[in-house]
Amino acid sequence: MTSEISLAGKCIIVTGASRGIGEEIAVAASRAGASVVLASRRQEGLDVVAERIAEAGGKARAVACHVGKPAEVAALFAAAREAFGPVHGLVNNAATNPYFGPLLGIEEAAFDKTIEVNLKGPMTAIQAFVEQPAPPGAAVVNIASIAGIQAAPLQGVYGMTKAALISMTKTLAHELGPAGIRVNAIAPGLVETRFAATIVESDELRDHVVSRTALGRHAQPDEIAGAAVYLLSEAASYVTGQTIVIDGGTITS
Repeated sequence: MTSEISLAGKCIIVTGASRGIGEEIAVAASRAGASVVLASRRQEGLDVVAERIAEAGGKARAVACHVGKPAEVAALFAAAREAFGPVHGLVNNAATNPYFGPLLGIEEAAFDKTIEVNLKGPMTAIQAFVEQPAPPGAAVVNIASIAGIQAAPLQGVYGMTKAALISMTKTLAHELGPAGIRVNAIAPGLVETRFAATIVESDELRDHVVSRTALGRHAQPDEIAGAAVYLLSEAASYVTGQTIVIDGGTITS
């Protein structure tokens, strides 16, 4: 084992990689030496990120994939293996939050979509990752949220899925540990992404969140990427079943 944070020689899949946190994790993984497979629903956005990585001297393959569809996830892993060989690391970043409002006001379609992408997606991807089979030193990083470890007013179902993702992380760490597969999560606070635009672009909502952080600001996507690279690397060889909170020191109670 090593204390060096390096992904040299590894193939890493990052879902939700067309922008925001996923894009920055993919770019950081490439800088650390990984060959990166980018996944998201829209090919155009992925192609832009793949070009960014290539221009910096990295290797990337862009594959359009809806993580809630098992057949598309299987095709994603097949494309990754064809391009770069066995997949050493999986970052489950793809997520959705189609409803913003009181928990009991959500419609069934929005509820089902949130569950499909935020829970079924990571589960399906992890199953495919394990079945390939996963090579020695394999690691999964689930991108959760502080909404999964505290009350999430106006984002109730999203928070529920992130709490379940943290639970999934802990359970799979125990079940997959004997096979040498590590499973961890990252729980970001408010990050300036298109995904969080409803909060970031509202002075009232943003200021409420920021006022409760020790650092007095919200995060940028690249501030989440370093923790993901660490968890994917051999430097984290004895870290599993953990959730790293990156929230600027948010007061939660």
